[in-house]
Amino acid sequence: MEQVFTLTFLTGLLAAMMRMATPIIFGTLGEILAERSGVLNLGIEGIMLMGAMTGFLTTLSTGSLWLGVAAAAFTGIILSLLMALLAVWLGLSQHVSGIGITLFSTGLAMFIYRLAVGSPTNPPTVQPFTRTAVPLLSSIPVIGEAFFTQYSLVYIAFLLIPAVWVLLYRTSWGLSIRTVGENPFAADTVGINVNLVRTLCLAAGGALMGIGGAFLTLAHQNMFLIDVVGGRGWISIAMVIFGNWDPVRGAAGALIFGFLDALQLRLQGLGFNVPFHLFLIIPYLMTLLALVTMSRKASAPAGLLKPYRREEKG
Repeated sequence: MEQVFTLTFLTGLLAAMMRMATPIIFGTLGEILAERSGVLNLGIEGIMLMGAMTGFLTTLSTGSLWLGVAAAAFTGIILSLLMALLAVWLGLSQHVSGIGITLFSTGLAMFIYRLAVGSPTNPPTVQPFTRTAVPLLSSIPVIGEAFFTQYSLVYIAFLLIPAVWVLLYRTSWGLSIRTVGENPFAADTVGINVNLVRTLCLAAGGALMGIGGAFLTLAHQNMFLIDVVGGRGWISIAMVIFGNWDPVRGAAGALIFGFLDALQLRLQGLGFNVPFHLFLIIPYLMTLLALVTMSRKASAPAGLLKPYRREEKG
């Protein structure tokens, strides 16, 4: 028990928090872009799984990690464009379309993976990303090793948080996105192409979701497994609500989840005489409690879940 109060334990915990939070940050930012434009993308779980699979297979066949990341982003874009076709241009139910994308992507990912590698006793692996130390900052005691000796994708995820915030709140593009999400009729009146904005937001968000999936197979692990995403897509949707559709608050929620997930893993290793399943549920239980608490104050974009048709404009 004394190990919990050491600097080594704290440093390792904070470093693991950053890694655990990274795929959820990618997913949360991608979902925020989609929902801010008025589209709930429930295909996120499947998109992250397909991103994890295509990123892994691309790296396995080419040896290039960054080409794997690019393939995962491209996969996310393609699947999100399919979501846009169904939910934006055809006006089908966003719930049904999103769940359909997840079910389709899950089956397709396993099919392609088995087609490519078969069913070996030992799953194939790749050489994953290595941690990169930021000069000077990495030498700071405790936080240097935890925050500034990480994978490249971790740095990218955290740099995207202020970037998405600036995009949404300090640019004309962001104003268009928020207007489309709140009042598509008013947006159309001032010349904004509602369906195009929603499609582009879905595509950009899908790219981030795909990269979040690739992080799991190219950095966090070095292999693909069918349960590699492990519900992180659904957690990302919860973080969007927790953060009230704000990228900074949503990322903060992802960090809290990452901290709890990292903590339960370390508590398991301390030898407590309790079933490990109790530790596993800690981050999910706390997420559920936080979601129930914060959802009462949540204010979703007014146009969320509402397909737009020009002829309906009054």
